[in-house]
Amino acid sequence: MKKFLIILFILSTQLFAQLKFGETKGLFFSVEVGPRFPIFDFADMQGIGIGVDATFSYTDNLVLPVFIYTTIGYQFYPGRQDLYSSSNYSSFSSNVIIVAPGVRYYFKPVLENVVLLMPIVDVGAEYAYFERLHQYKLGSGLQDHIEDISKFGFHVGAGFSMFILDVITYYNYLPDNQYISFNLRATIPIFIKF
Repeated sequence: MKKFLIILFILSTQLFAQLKFGETKGLFFSVEVGPRFPIFDFADMQGIGIGVDATFSYTDNLVLPVFIYTTIGYQFYPGRQDLYSSSNYSSFSSNVIIVAPGVRYYFKPVLENVVLLMPIVDVGAEYAYFERLHQYKLGSGLQDHIEDISKFGFHVGAGFSMFILDVITYYNYLPDNQYISFNLRATIPIFIKF
């Protein structure tokens, strides 16, 4: 799995480096963090999680205000507390690696005088690799094990951007693992050409 992620990271950065649309272009790096709220079937066993993401995004004058991006993230979900009292579980948790390419659109600013504030929408595909730890109570007769699962889905988000700092909410769909995420994102330019 680590080799796959390294190859995917190298390919995505090479893709951004090869794009040759317009004369003005920019490559940006973002770090984002926030809670993850499982919904529907995912909430039956998992509690509120936490996630951290790193994103590389690209734009140029021919596609502005559209940004093309790839996100690589890590999420952790503990088991629900009521799960332990109503089942044979002594511990249950999920570690998740996310790879999510997508497109972000920045609308015209709603505020410009005091601070630049732009509404944004975001849509993209999503690949998730789950590593689930199943630990059972002594005497249950069940064997502890680790379960590995891969899933494909999509995400849709909306929020506000001050360009350097964004606040965005996402609905993330993965089969049987849907969740809502709230992200606080800080962005820095790593390459700009005029």
